[in-house]
Amino acid sequence: MTIILRSILFPLVFYPGTVIAVLSAFISALFGDAAVRRHALCWAQFHRWCARWILGIRSRIEGAVPPGPHLFAVKHQSMFETLEMLLLVGDPAVVLKRELADIPLFGRVAQLAGVIPVDRAGSAKALRRMMRAAAAARDNDRSVLIFPEGTRVSPGDQPPLQPGFAGLYRQLGLPVVPIALDSGLVWPRNSVLKRPGIVRIHIGETIPPGLPRAEVESRVHAAINALERGL
Repeated sequence: MTIILRSILFPLVFYPGTVIAVLSAFISALFGDAAVRRHALCWAQFHRWCARWILGIRSRIEGAVPPGPHLFAVKHQSMFETLEMLLLVGDPAVVLKRELADIPLFGRVAQLAGVIPVDRAGSAKALRRMMRAAAAARDNDRSVLIFPEGTRVSPGDQPPLQPGFAGLYRQLGLPVVPIALDSGLVWPRNSVLKRPGIVRIHIGETIPPGLPRAEVESRVHAAINALERGL
C-alpha cells in the first residue's frame, strides 16, 4: 500500500470511528467517570490499531514505566503520542490545551475523562485551575501527563519548557518521568502524509521531587530531547 493511499485511508477510518466513540461515551458516562476513562482507553486502542494496520506505524518502547503516580513529561512531535501515551502510562490525567477541551461534545467527554485544560495564554487564574485539577488527579492516585514544550515541534527542535511544568512539579510533589520520542519522523507536523515506520519511545530515568526549578527543568529538557542528541 502506498504512502498516499495509507494517508488517505487513515482519516476515512479513524475520524468516523472517533465520532462513534465520542457519542457512545455519553452512554459510558451513565456508569461514572471511571467508565468514561476506560472508554477513552478503548478509543486509544482503536487509534493504535489504525496507526499500525493502516499507516504501518508501530512503537518500540525503551525502558519501563514505574508503578505509582508520577508526573510524566513527554516530547510532542505528532498526534500519535497524545493517544499512545494513554496506553503506555495507564489512565493518566492529561494536560490538554483548552482549545481542544472546548470542542463541542468531544470537550465534554474529555472533561468527564479527567483531562486538565490549560490556557496557553498562561493567565494566573488559568494556571491555578490547572494546579487544582492536577492535585485532584494526584489525590485520586492518578498520574499526570504534560507535554512541557507546550505544542508539537518538528524533529530536531528543542524549545524551552513552558512555565506550567515547573508549577506542576512544585505543586504535585511527584517524581518526574521524562519521555523522549521521534514520532515526527513518520508523522510529520505539517504534512498530511504519514510514513510507515517505528516510533522510538525512550523512557528516561525518574527525577525526584523537590529539586530547584532550574535543575529540574534542565534535567527534563535534556531527557525529553535525548533522541535529538542521538542517544
